[in-house]
Amino acid sequence: MIEEEGLVMETSGGMAKVAVLAKSACANCPTAGVCHPEGDGDSWMEASNPLGAKQGQRVKVVLAPQVYLKASLILYGIPMTVFIAAAIAAKNIAIRLGAEPQSDLWAFFAGMACLVVSFFFIRSYNRKVERTSEYKPVITEILGD
Repeated sequence: MIEEEGLVMETSGGMAKVAVLAKSACANCPTAGVCHPEGDGDSWMEASNPLGAKQGQRVKVVLAPQVYLKASLILYGIPMTVFIAAAIAAKNIAIRLGAEPQSDLWAFFAGMACLVVSFFFIRSYNRKVERTSEYKPVITEILGD
């Protein structure tokens, strides 16, 4: 499980907006900007709030590791697979049509076009998933006020 500590900034319904606090180890980490891109040490996340945490409370937020894996496969695996498959198909079609000198160009443009289309499909899937709790972190413990 991926665990973070944070401070509940606001709640609405069964959700809470949590400011994730940068750990002391982040200060010496050369890639801290990746985890906390704002530069102020805090990043925000929306988490399910089954414990009813209130504004101002410190909480532990957990995200299942399989969620990261699944999201990574969707975000990176699908577009790259689509790009490669489209490029190979377009190159083969170009060769069959007698345009072998331009077959690499066909492969590039087909791959890029299909890559862009795959990102639109992923974006629409993301909008649908945002309404579910499948990919949301969950507040598992209230640490204090």
